[in-house]
Amino acid sequence: MIGEKLEFRMRKQIAPAGLSYFLLVAILFVAALAGNAQDSTPWSQNTSPLPAPTGFVNDYAGVIDPATKQQLETKLKNFRDTTDPSVEIAVAVVKTTGERAIFDYSLAVARGWKIGSKADDNPSALLFVAIDDRKYFTQVSKDLEDELPDGVVGSLQRQYLVPEFKKGNYGKGISDTIDAYIATIRNKGNAPTSVNTSGPSGGSTTGGFPFGGLICCGIIIIFILIMIFSRRPGGPSSSDRDRWGGSGRGGGGGVAGNIASGIIGGLIGSALSGGGSSSSSSDWGGSSGGSDWGGFGGGGDFGGGGAGGDW
Repeated sequence: MIGEKLEFRMRKQIAPAGLSYFLLVAILFVAALAGNAQDSTPWSQNTSPLPAPTGFVNDYAGVIDPATKQQLETKLKNFRDTTDPSVEIAVAVVKTTGERAIFDYSLAVARGWKIGSKADDNPSALLFVAIDDRKYFTQVSKDLEDELPDGVVGSLQRQYLVPEFKKGNYGKGISDTIDAYIATIRNKGNAPTSVNTSGPSGGSTTGGFPFGGLICCGIIIIFILIMIFSRRPGGPSSSDRDRWGGSGRGGGGGVAGNIASGIIGGLIGSALSGGGSSSSSSDWGGSSGGSDWGGFGGGGDFGGGGAGGDW
C-alpha cells in the first residue's frame, strides 16, 4: 500500500517534468526548422540583403547625425541633377555583414538597389561601411570606372575616410569622402549642367537684374512713347471714341487707360520675375528628404570595380 502511494506521487512529479521536456524539444525543433529554412534561401549577388532604400543615405547603424545626413542628401541629389550623364552616388552603413564578405555584401546592395539610371551610360557608386566589422568598400559601376578607377578610390578613402573613422567621426569621414569623389568626377569632365549662377530664373544677369527684365522695360518705354505721340492735339475723333468706348481725355483714362495699365502692369511683373517661371528653383531641392527623392534610377550595372579596406 505504501509502495503504491509512493509510486503515484512519483508519477505526479514526473508528469509535469516530462511535459516540460517535450515542449522544450518541440520549441528547439521548430527553431531548427526556421533556421534551416532561412539558411536555405539562396544568396543572390543581384538581390539586396538590406531593405529598400529611403534616400541617397541609408544609415542602419545610426552613426550619422541628422544634420550631416541632410547635407549629404541635398549634396547627392544636386550632384545627380547637375551631371550629364547623371551620376548617382549612394551611402549605406550597417553594423555588420555577418559572415558574408563586405565585397559580396556591398555588391549585392548596389545591384539590388539598382543605383544609377536605366540609360546606356549610367555611372554610379555605393560607399558601403560596416561599423562593427571596421570595414568599408566603395562599389563603382562600369560606366564610372574611368572617372573613379580603383587606385584613386582606395587612395581617397585612406586619405579622407580612415583618419576620421579612427576618431569615431563617421559622419565627417563619409562626407569628406563623398566630397572627394564628387570633385574627382567633376575634374574628369562631368561639369555641372545647370549651375545656379544666375538666380532661380536660370537666365543671365546684368548688374543683378535679369536680362529679360531689361528687354521688358524697353518694351514698356516704347509702348508709352507710342501712346503719347499717337494722341493728336485736337483730341480723339468720333471714330476714336467709338473704338475705345470713352472720351479718351484725362491722360488716357477710361477703358484705354485700363488696357494700357493692364499691359504695362503685366510687363512690369514679368520684368521683376525675370521673365521666367519660378518653378526652376525647385531643381535645387532645398530639402532632399524621402518625399522628393523618388528612388534610384533603375541601373545597378556594377561589375565589381572599386576598392575597400579597414581601419
